[in-house]
Amino acid sequence: MKTERELDTAILDITMKIKQQFPELSKYILEMPETIPNIENPEMNRKVLQDYYDSLEIMLKEYIENQH
Repeated sequence: MKTERELDTAILDITMKIKQQFPELSKYILEMPETIPNIENPEMNRKVLQDYYDSLEIMLKEYIENQH
């Protein structure tokens, strides 16, 4: 399992890839449920970070697959 630091880096990398190569997807990043926690002081842990990364990865993969 990745560390929090590795997940932070992976999230940054995939977010930058989306913004640079697929800017039309950028608007969906802010709308993702993982970015809008429904508690006042959310705890950021590996599971939360992994879930967020996974959701970004799925969104990007599905978008690329549907483009062709």
